[in-house]
Amino acid sequence: MAQLTCENLTLGYEGKEIISGLSFSVDKGDYLCIVGENGSGKSTLMKTILGLHSPMKGKIITGDGLLQTEIGYLPQQTVVQKDFPASVREIVVSGFQGKCGIRPFYTKAEKRAALENMKRMSVDDLQKRCYRELSGGQQQRVLLARALCATRKMLLLDEPVAGLDPKVTSEMYSLISKLNKEGITIVMISHDIEAALRYSTHILHIGGDVFFGTKEEFKRGLFISDRSLFNGGEGNG
Repeated sequence: MAQLTCENLTLGYEGKEIISGLSFSVDKGDYLCIVGENGSGKSTLMKTILGLHSPMKGKIITGDGLLQTEIGYLPQQTVVQKDFPASVREIVVSGFQGKCGIRPFYTKAEKRAALENMKRMSVDDLQKRCYRELSGGQQQRVLLARALCATRKMLLLDEPVAGLDPKVTSEMYSLISKLNKEGITIVMISHDIEAALRYSTHILHIGGDVFFGTKEEFKRGLFISDRSLFNGGEGNG
């Protein structure tokens, strides 16, 4: 059974429909990249999967042992969030908030797990630093460590390399790919078609044209006429 199934979804906000009839599924270990034009509903889809929005029609089903509360999320940051005055350790361990219930403290096991996730993201040496003093790449690593505290199964990432320089972007993609190879399912919104085709197993394109399938099917099908997408933007193939 798929970890995540979206059936005949219609999504929108304030009564305005932006996606209709959308169906796809994500299996354990998949790396799905969601691509499409600005305003096509990518972030709305991700927030609906997380239960932050309700679909106008259709349904979202979790399976294969995945609960909606076990999905980790790395959202796009606002300017205010980037300036958040908390320590790295406080930010990361807060990923366990959804599991605390009415318990007003973090357990020793959660604190140990938070430290392990900081080590996985190579930010454990920053744990006492103030979050707002970090570089953009360091902040994204911290937020990824926080998301890992919420899940061992599936990560939803909304433009995780937005605003990062090329070197840090490459490092971030490598980290995400490593997590996927360790067994975590990745669902990532991206504007970078080239990177999506390099790292993903599946592509979901929404907007004027809707496509869902493997990256090989994507290359052969919907966008094969635009050779520039597959030649680093040079358009010489």
